[in-house]
Amino acid sequence: MQKLTFVLFFVLSTIAVFGQTNPEEKPPLLVSDSTDLKAKDSTAIVAKNKSNKESLLGKLTSGGDTDKKAKIQNYLIISHKRDTTYLDTTLTIQKEYKFNYLRKDNFGLMPFSNLGQTYNSLTYNFQNTNILPRFGARARHFNYMEIEDIYYYRVPTPLTELFYKTAFEQGQLADSFFTVNTSPQFNFSIAYKGMRSLGQYQHILTSTGNFRVTTNYTTKNKRYQMRGHIVMQDLLNEENGGLRSDMIDNFEQGVPEFLDRAIMEVNFENAESILKGKRFHLDHGFNIFNKVVKKTLPKTLSDSTSTYKLALNHIVSFEDKSFQFDQSSQNALFGDAFRSSNLRDRVTLERLYNQLELNYFNNELGDFAVNINNTYYNYGYNKLVVLTDNTITNRLKGNIYAAGAKYRKFYKGFNIQGEAGLNLVGDFTGNYITGEASYNLTDDIFAKVSINHSSKAPNFNALLYQSNYQDFNWQNSFNNIETQQLAFQIKYKHLVNLSVDYSTISDYVYFKQDQTATASQSIQAFQNNATISYLRAKLENEIRVGKFALNNTVLYQNVQDDNSVLNVPEITTRNTFYFSSELFRKAMFLQTGITLNYFTKYYMNGYNPVLAEFYVQNEREFGEFPRLDFFINAKIRQTRIFLKAEHFNSAFTGYDYYSAPNYPYRDFTIRFGLVWNFFM
Repeated sequence: MQKLTFVLFFVLSTIAVFGQTNPEEKPPLLVSDSTDLKAKDSTAIVAKNKSNKESLLGKLTSGGDTDKKAKIQNYLIISHKRDTTYLDTTLTIQKEYKFNYLRKDNFGLMPFSNLGQTYNSLTYNFQNTNILPRFGARARHFNYMEIEDIYYYRVPTPLTELFYKTAFEQGQLADSFFTVNTSPQFNFSIAYKGMRSLGQYQHILTSTGNFRVTTNYTTKNKRYQMRGHIVMQDLLNEENGGLRSDMIDNFEQGVPEFLDRAIMEVNFENAESILKGKRFHLDHGFNIFNKVVKKTLPKTLSDSTSTYKLALNHIVSFEDKSFQFDQSSQNALFGDAFRSSNLRDRVTLERLYNQLELNYFNNELGDFAVNINNTYYNYGYNKLVVLTDNTITNRLKGNIYAAGAKYRKFYKGFNIQGEAGLNLVGDFTGNYITGEASYNLTDDIFAKVSINHSSKAPNFNALLYQSNYQDFNWQNSFNNIETQQLAFQIKYKHLVNLSVDYSTISDYVYFKQDQTATASQSIQAFQNNATISYLRAKLENEIRVGKFALNNTVLYQNVQDDNSVLNVPEITTRNTFYFSSELFRKAMFLQTGITLNYFTKYYMNGYNPVLAEFYVQNEREFGEFPRLDFFINAKIRQTRIFLKAEHFNSAFTGYDYYSAPNYPYRDFTIRFGLVWNFFM
């Protein structure tokens, strides 16, 4: 109760200070962060070599301007859906939220003690457009870059970005990126994110690497377009099973002897897991025709122009992925094993995807696309497993043939979008349909409503799993997971952003301890026999008075679930009180403040390292511990510097902070880093 009072006092007192607001500037078009891009950040980059770069700049800048200065708005970033933003070198509170291992806002995720481990999910989004099972080992996929995480670029001059942040005890996190347009038609980028961190507890080292190369090309007549990427990733984690049960009291009581976390004993120090993956992806298309037709109307009406476009697109993507768990000797925490030493569980997935799409655009009727696609999958292990009552196969492989359609239309201010997909032939049935309509009520008010229905098979590791541990072997024939979601969003400038979604989930698949097993972490896959109702309401707002601001994100969740297999905190909040100002004759922009993270108690999921999955537990509730961070950030030209005292309240608000049962959250630490953009 004292902690809840402390949190309420912090939130209410800061809100009381900021009872009035000033009108905000309208954010510019295409800014990736929902923040203002002020004139001081619209950096102009001077081309040093006039003869070589002047013509290139002129072709890449809007309107064919041959000015020797390349505007920041010309450094384009393109998503896999072809949504385009431009480089943002501002220092905002959103940049503070994104300055982390994932390099994106991690609200709703509870990090583990060491950098690069995993995250416990405090919220879930059941909107789905995937009709095939996923690989599994989902706890290892937070930093695994999927197709939608890869971006493409178009720049008037070479661009480099360097990211650096300190890790825990020994090691560091670095992300280096470079892109260049060798001509207005061809762009190339290369990047590598590497991290190594020892951690504060025994045997918890992490070492990860994400290498990616992208390219995109357009012919001069714009009839052929191509973009593709190569991504190679390896995510290594030493596993210790969390604190031993007899160490829990020493941690929670703050026994001085054990404030050195390296002294605390863990369940084991002889295991590690690694997720590896490589992907080759190509998305290209050819415009069969692109015509503009002028229609002459009576003199009382203006002439109109119609645009017709027909394109043939092709996507081919090959991915090879593996997850491996190694342990030098069997541990009783997971039950009996087929062998007592040198345990190795390794599972692989090969996936080849081909899609052929016909796209027709008419500015009067809209944008239509239909596609057919084929997925070849090969998931499994090298040998059969024979149990006392049955034999478990070693492979799930086959071909899935599917069809899909997309539609988009701007009509009287409405942006209407729809998409559907259906598996036609193959061992897995599945379908989805999603629709969305958005509208700008005024220049300051935006509203959107969306619906989604999905039916898909559970992940591969819920259908088939093999392990040296006897209780971790199964082959299941689960029903498809059925989800429906209705979502609504309304946004007014930066003052209020309210999003609400309501989902129903039938035949939900989850992991939980097998009640017939004697080991405490003999985890198996189960399917829920009831329908779950899940409501989320998220409110974001920022209140500014002069150079001070209060940024709030509050999430309310309500789950109706008779079997208690989907557990989330009722309230999750993040509140940042900060000060921003220009200093030294505007040579530096400073931002400093305090962030509070907090969520109410709930039955937090446990973590199982053999599966690299989170599992449901209903024995003990965790939560109601505030996490306070103090930060000082500065921007000098295109360099942003970050300094943070993380969880500085850990010593005086109680040692009951956990990322998962038996896995304490990190103690107070000071970390720093920077993001440096420079241009040639």
